[in-house]
Amino acid sequence: MTTQIVSALRTIIAPKNGALAGLSLPDLAAPVMRACLVQAGITPDQVDEVIVSNALGGGGNPARLCALAAGIPHTVAGLSIDRQCVGGLDALLLAKAMIEAGQAHVIVAGGVESYSTRPIRLASQHPAALAQHYDRPAFAPAPMPDPDMDRAMAQVAEKYDLRQTDMDDWAIRSHANALAARDSLQREIVAVSDNGATHDPYARPLTDRVCARAPQIDGPITYANTAIAADGAGFVVMVSPEFSKKHGVAGVDVVFGKTVAAAPHEPAIAPVYAIDQVLGALNIDPQTLTHIEMMEAYAAQAMLCSQLTSLPLDRVNQQGGALARGHPIGASGAVLAVRLFHDIMAANGGRGLAAIAAAGGLGTAVVLQRRS
Repeated sequence: MTTQIVSALRTIIAPKNGALAGLSLPDLAAPVMRACLVQAGITPDQVDEVIVSNALGGGGNPARLCALAAGIPHTVAGLSIDRQCVGGLDALLLAKAMIEAGQAHVIVAGGVESYSTRPIRLASQHPAALAQHYDRPAFAPAPMPDPDMDRAMAQVAEKYDLRQTDMDDWAIRSHANALAARDSLQREIVAVSDNGATHDPYARPLTDRVCARAPQIDGPITYANTAIAADGAGFVVMVSPEFSKKHGVAGVDVVFGKTVAAAPHEPAIAPVYAIDQVLGALNIDPQTLTHIEMMEAYAAQAMLCSQLTSLPLDRVNQQGGALARGHPIGASGAVLAVRLFHDIMAANGGRGLAAIAAAGGLGTAVVLQRRS
C-alpha cells in the first residue's frame, strides 16, 4: 500500500470579482477542509499537518489561518508553499513525502486563491525612490529572458506552428464538456458563497463565431483560448497506509509525481518533461491512462503538452478544464487532483494523470490509481 487520497473537494471556480469575490482565503478554504474531513470520516484532532498552496495572498502563513478557521487544533502549525501554478499539486507531493518519511499519518493538502482580494504590490529599487505598483514578481533574474506569460505563450505557439482555430476548437470542447458534466461535477463541490452555488459559473456555449470575435491578447492568443483569472480552493485528505489499515479508510493511491524545470521563457512545455519522467519511471504507456486532467491556462499549452507526450486526447479533460472554469493560480493544481480523484472513484478504478505548468518554466505531473 502507498499514501492514499481518501477524500477530495473544491469550491466552485468563479471569475475574479464574481461569485466568490467577497471571500477571504480562510473563507474559501475552511469549508472545503471541514467537508473533506467529514467525507473521509476523519476528525480534526486526527490531522497532523495542513499544507496550502497560495501564490497571490501576500505572505504570512495562510495555511495556519485556514487550518484554524476549519477547526483543526491549534497544535497543527500549517505549512504554506508558493510554487505559483504548480503549487496545488506540489502540496500533495509534499504531503506524500512527509507521510512516507513517517512525519505524519493524516494531512490536508491543496490550494486556495483569491484574485479578487489579492493585495496591491509595491516595490522600490532605491530607498529614496517612490514605490511603484507591479503586477507580478520576476520569474527569472536579469539578464535571463522573463517574458510576460501571454508573450511566452504566443512565442511557443509560433515555434510549434499552432493555429488559432485549433486553439479555439480546444476551448470550445472544454466548455462543451463542462456544461455536459455540470450535474455530475456537483459531487465534488462545496457551496461557500451566499447563493449556495454548486456549479462553475463561467462555462458557456462557446462557438466558432464567439471565438472569432474574442479580443486578441498576443498573436493567436485570445481571450477565448486563455483561462481567466479566478477565485477558488481545492483540498484533499491524504493518509498513510498504517492509518488506512487501522481505520478502514480507502481511496485512490498517489502513485508517483515529480516537479521539473525547463527554460524559464518556455513554461508552457515544462509539463512535457514532468509527464515523460513520471510515466517513464513507472513504465506506463500513455495509452493505458483512463483519465487525464491537463491544466488549460492556455489552450495552446494544453494542446502541446498532450500532443508532445502522446496522451490519448479523448481522455483529456473529459469534463472540461480551466478554460471553462478559470485559473485560481495557487489552487489550480489541487483542483486537477480533485477532478481526477472523483473520476477514478466514479469509475471504480483506473489510472489517471494530472499535469500543470507554472511561470518560470516549472511543470508537475502526478499519477493517481485505484484498482477495481
